[in-house]
Amino acid sequence: MRSSKRETVKLVSTGVTDPKLIEETLQSEGFFNIFAWHDSAGTTYPPHTHPHYEVRWIVSGELVIEQGGKRYHLRAGDRMESEPDILHSAYAPKDVTYICGSR
Repeated sequence: MRSSKRETVKLVSTGVTDPKLIEETLQSEGFFNIFAWHDSAGTTYPPHTHPHYEVRWIVSGELVIEQGGKRYHLRAGDRMESEPDILHSAYAPKDVTYICGSR
């Protein structure tokens, strides 16, 4: 199952891993529902979508997101933004903590 929407991804290696600074930055950019999330190594999320424009900013560890036939390997300091309603899956090869937000 694939989404017919354009699968735009914005991926930036910011070098920023301070949760407070990340949350303040996202708030200033108009993101809402900002929260920290932790997944243990081996956690998987089957294909799913989100109704809003989403950001995931890695504080520590690693997260792999598969979207649009591509695999994005995120590490500490990486920030990934995705359009709403885009089918994707995720896997944590190592323990990972990240900040989530919607817009």
